[in-house]
Amino acid sequence: MPILRRLVAAATAAVAGAAGAQERLPTIPPANYSAEQRQAAAEFEAARKTPVFGPFEPLMYSPTVMNDARALGDYLRFKPVIGTTLSELVILVTARQWSQDYEWFFHYPLALKAGIRAEIADAIGEGRRPPAMTEDEQIVYDATTELHRDKGISDATFARAEKRFGKQGVVDMIAISGYYTFLAMELNVAHYQVPQGGRTLPPLAK
Repeated sequence: MPILRRLVAAATAAVAGAAGAQERLPTIPPANYSAEQRQAAAEFEAARKTPVFGPFEPLMYSPTVMNDARALGDYLRFKPVIGTTLSELVILVTARQWSQDYEWFFHYPLALKAGIRAEIADAIGEGRRPPAMTEDEQIVYDATTELHRDKGISDATFARAEKRFGKQGVVDMIAISGYYTFLAMELNVAHYQVPQGGRTLPPLAK
């Protein structure tokens, strides 16, 4: 996963140079981990093949939450019924709805690599409905956008999603949106920063 390694390396470098930006929940140096944190970090690295990074760094203040979140993410990010291309679309919509710059920075290139076209990702980043989406992309975009905007999904949108992905697919899609909302909340409160020079999202139109 070379792209993931590059992103993790960039994020790690940003942490070292972002003094004050993370002062609410600053990254804990591994040398200062408690026994519980060391165990959680070891389990994280065994599962993800990389040290704790990104949204999991502020979560290390509660290592049980961090490890349980990682375990849930292992399924939702890598094995959802809707597939990893559409899951990345859900993540982009969620990052945009929460104006979460790090989540966007990390997942934008992953979404492109997974098969989301740049014009679709860029439109989402600008707060616009993307042009020329596939039927699957339209279903996922509409359902996820409605969920964030209306705190629910209309009967018509639900029916389309259920017909295409089944009930498990709908549950997975909602769970991905909820999971990345949780991470966005943690990152926003922690003031977790994107690496220097990384793209930040423009303000959403009111």
